[in-house]
Amino acid sequence: MSPQTRTPIRKPAAPSASSIRWAGAASAALAALALVACAPLGRSNDGAQGAATGTSAGATSVALPSPVAARSWAQFKLQAAQRIMAASPGQTYTGTPPEVLLAVPVLEVELHADGSIKRIDVLRQPRQATETVPMAMAAVRRAAPYGDVSRLPRPWRFTETFLFDDQRRFLVRTLAP
Repeated sequence: MSPQTRTPIRKPAAPSASSIRWAGAASAALAALALVACAPLGRSNDGAQGAATGTSAGATSVALPSPVAARSWAQFKLQAAQRIMAASPGQTYTGTPPEVLLAVPVLEVELHADGSIKRIDVLRQPRQATETVPMAMAAVRRAAPYGDVSRLPRPWRFTETFLFDDQRRFLVRTLAP
């Protein structure tokens, strides 16, 4: 290449508002996962034995940091999604979901004022890979309690969608790009 021939350098496009929001959510999720990775092993929040117990599905109990009381439902939903992902490290994936998903169960979680689970309802049951519904429900239970919701408007419910890939790992829709 001669010194006079130059390849033009393209400037990257300005980030969109949605990519900036996703970058903030992604960094918050990574921070939560880093906290969980550094947390001592032992007893989980519900008194069950901690990270030493595994299941055949590859799930392990992880000691989660204490949840903080959210000031809005948007903040709560992000924190809940991060807790669900952090509580199931062997069953999750990050990044862009595959174009074709194995299953997409949708759960509605009703909470008590203290953030403990009152009830979990299935809003969408996949036709195939129906075993992903109990997997998603177990992930929600592992992440509980979710923190004080008594100051948030009622009803104390949130909905989460689980995006399962072919290896039966999930990404919660709230944290998906």
